[in-house]
Amino acid sequence: MRARQAGITFIGWLFILVPIALVGYAAIRLTPVLLNYMKVSQALERTATQLASDETLSARSIRVSLEKQFDIDSIDFPSVKDIDIHKEGEAWIMRANYEDIAPLFANASILLKFDKVATID
Repeated sequence: MRARQAGITFIGWLFILVPIALVGYAAIRLTPVLLNYMKVSQALERTATQLASDETLSARSIRVSLEKQFDIDSIDFPSVKDIDIHKEGEAWIMRANYEDIAPLFANASILLKFDKVATID
């Protein structure tokens, strides 16, 4: 009687490992984009916290303070000019609404849309 082998074949391993490798590669390519978003988000929150008690705020003073935060964190994209700063009632709103592209391979890329709002009360 012949002994039967138990286990997974090479083709079976390919079906298991190829999708895992693709997801891992995509995660590696997305990491810098997501870390940049986290830095932008933190810069907006720090600026809102720093200027919370200031009664003489203007869009220009907020932009200057935000630009300092962007310089400290070495944020190149989006630029400070891309951040929408406006007043709603008594509160100032800073909104970073932008898209970033993470290239994968050849002409395939992943488009990420970010929208962060910070309020200065």
